[in-house]
Amino acid sequence: MTTASADIIDLLAGIRPGDALSHVRDARAQARENAQRSFEALLEPAVAGSFPLAERYAVAAFVAELHGFAQAVDFYRDLLDDEAASLTPAVAAAADSARAQGPYGRYREPVLRSEDLDGPRWSPEPVTAEALGDRLSAALAHAHLLVFRPREARPEHLRALVAAGWSADDIISLSQLIAFLAFQLRSAWALRVIAAHPVAAHQVAAAVPASVEGATS
Repeated sequence: MTTASADIIDLLAGIRPGDALSHVRDARAQARENAQRSFEALLEPAVAGSFPLAERYAVAAFVAELHGFAQAVDFYRDLLDDEAASLTPAVAAAADSARAQGPYGRYREPVLRSEDLDGPRWSPEPVTAEALGDRLSAALAHAHLLVFRPREARPEHLRALVAAGWSADDIISLSQLIAFLAFQLRSAWALRVIAAHPVAAHQVAAAVPASVEGATS
């Protein structure tokens, strides 16, 4: 699958050129461009270095599963299949055991303790972990932490990544990737919800100033 010419948020949201919501996104051309550039930098870099594309797509497919976004799961699984199909079943098995509601966790601030909510702390089953390997097992556990228990992220979680073979630079890229996916998937999901209600979609489009639309068309 090639994504070189596709706007990925449009693709995940099911937005076609000329749709009312396409004009809405055109009105924020800089935001659209930045989101696409972030995708390219984090998921299709010219030089992947020591964080290979297979690991990036595996993390993305897993995070899409955690968010319950079927279209995104299909998209990122296709990318993973093209790059390293042998990993796809293990990533799917990991996601099956990792699904939760969330967010969970405990606040460090005493005044917020009333909002604490306990929930699962996930790591892959031994068979799945063996299929994934140490690096990817640690990466998916870190992704689960940031998706469902972000308030509990601590230095020891980063040390677990280091122990699994992740460099400092790659840990930063991994965390940036997970954060970007949260933005991308939620943006695309919100657009799908709006698009499913045509009246709402046209109302949103009508709220875009005509002068802005003309400047970006």
